[in-house]
Amino acid sequence: MGNEKRKVLLIATGGTIASSASEHGLRPSVSSSEIIKFIPEVTDYADVSTMQLCSVDSTNMKPEIWVDIVKTIKDNYDKYDGFVIAHGTDTMAYTAAALSYLIQNSKKPIVLTGSQRPIEFKETDGTRNLLDAFIYAADPRSQDVSIVFDGKVIAGTRAKKVRSKSFNAFDSIDYPFIAIIQGGQIMRYIEPKEFSNEVTFYEHVDDKVYLMKLIPGMKVHDMESIFKYYDAIIVESFGVGGIPDTVEDDFYKLVAKYPDTVIIMSTQVSHEGSDMTVYEVGQKIKSECHFLESYDMTLEAVIAKTMWMLANINIKDKALIEDVFYAHINYDLIFGKNREAK
Repeated sequence: MGNEKRKVLLIATGGTIASSASEHGLRPSVSSSEIIKFIPEVTDYADVSTMQLCSVDSTNMKPEIWVDIVKTIKDNYDKYDGFVIAHGTDTMAYTAAALSYLIQNSKKPIVLTGSQRPIEFKETDGTRNLLDAFIYAADPRSQDVSIVFDGKVIAGTRAKKVRSKSFNAFDSIDYPFIAIIQGGQIMRYIEPKEFSNEVTFYEHVDDKVYLMKLIPGMKVHDMESIFKYYDAIIVESFGVGGIPDTVEDDFYKLVAKYPDTVIIMSTQVSHEGSDMTVYEVGQKIKSECHFLESYDMTLEAVIAKTMWMLANINIKDKALIEDVFYAHINYDLIFGKNREAK
């Protein structure tokens, strides 16, 4: 590794990894400077500094904290070679996706990690995950936003939490792992990208995004209030996509009445994505309404990309919205609109 270790900043936000037992259950209380003491061997890989940004259960993670993370990395970007964010697991995939859009073209690695059991516990996955995150963040070939967990490196837009208790909590949806880490060694499956543009930081997010999850026979009381308040509605449909007849009349009328509301069709199915052209129920809405389609994006990426997009472009420009939404960012779209792999 040479004589000079690479500088990595640990940004702690709370989560299970930093939690201690209390009479009301686990709660974040271990500081960034205390967490790092559990992996003394990290000094073999990196020159580490620590920062406590906040201390929240990841259930309470919110877009405002995403922006605080962005500002922290932006302010320290020239001082460090990489960044590790200690984060709770429940919303880690959302934060990883959000940072993929809020920090683009980063030649330096921005790595999220955490644990299923507190780092203070005897049987914890926290020490391994945290050390692996630093090993990856300190490697000069690492870049962009990713999650390092259970020895796997997952692109920030492809991660999903698939297990609530097991150590192998995350999977990479319909895309290979960027790398795996074993015995302190990184084995890469995806070669680093060549960025033609400089790193770009975005500090604005529009959280007026509504997720409408469909259920069989559903009815929505006062659907118009949703269209009135929210800038975008993401419809989490069944299978490859469609709108059930129990809500379609109201939905079509409101789409026409509120043309500036961005509509995005997604799917409840984790793998293989949406395709509204397959069935009549999908083709009907495709012919009668203007909307975006998630295709093979994860739901976490769709939500985060929409929040970023709405805050940073003119949402009345339908052509621009399509161009931005279907742009490939940190592997978020593999096939996309034209169904050709990128």
